[in-house]
Order: sequence, then structure tokens, then C-alpha cells
Amino acid sequence: MKSYREELFFQTKQRREFINITDQVQAAIDKSGIKEGLCLVNPMHITASVYINDDESGLLGDYERWLEKLAPHEPVNQYRHNDTGEDNADAHIKRQIMGREAVVAVTNGKLDFGTWEQIFYGEFDGKRRKRVLIKIIGE
Repeated sequence: MKSYREELFFQTKQRREFINITDQVQAAIDKSGIKEGLCLVNPMHITASVYINDDESGLLGDYERWLEKLAPHEPVNQYRHNDTGEDNADAHIKRQIMGREAVVAVTNGKLDFGTWEQIFYGEFDGKRRKRVLIKIIGE
């Protein structure tokens, strides 16, 4: 069995963004030479997410509104975590809702997706450099 590791780096311009990283993940698979296996994609930060869904602007806007209703950023004093001087408790909660990682089968050297599936990096406390781990194992 072979393994391959790569990191992607992001520094978003906004506090919250959704970025389609499917092509970057597929490029890592291409570099790995692995044809059959599994691909893990994991943000290495507790205020960011990786998830799989449709790349449709209405849905991305729905996520933005829905997450803000569930865990609004302001007022920041509503969260005990922010008593430490932070202002990102909502980002931790949004990450928990959207998930920690995605694992996708690799078949014939390609991401083995269902219809419309894409991989996204979800940033909930941006404007600083963060990284995403891609780990591919297989033959």
C-alpha cells in the first residue's frame, strides 16, 4: 500500500467563505499515482470545515444564512468561550455542524463521487493563514 500527503493553504479575505477544492484534491490524487484507495481531506484548524455537497450558489447562500441563525457571530458576549478574549466561539460551533473531514473513495485514479458531489473548504474564522491536509492511501 502506498500513501501520499499534501497540504493546501488558505487565507480568506472574509471571516466566512466556502471554497470548492475538488480540483485541488484531484490534482493531489494525480500526483500520488494511487489508482484505488481512499482520500481524506481534513482542515487542520478547529474553526474550519471540509464537507461534500453541491456547488450551487443558492445552496451556499442557504448555508451562510442557516449557520448564522444557528450560531450567530454577534453579540460575541453570548458565548462563554469568548470570555477568554476570543471572538470566534460561533466559528467552533459552525465547524462542528458542517463536519471535520471528508473521506472519498478513489477509483481508477479519480474521486468516486455521486451526482453533483464536490469537496468544499468552509472557513468560519478567516483572514489568517490556515491549512488543509490531503492524505491518500491505496494502490
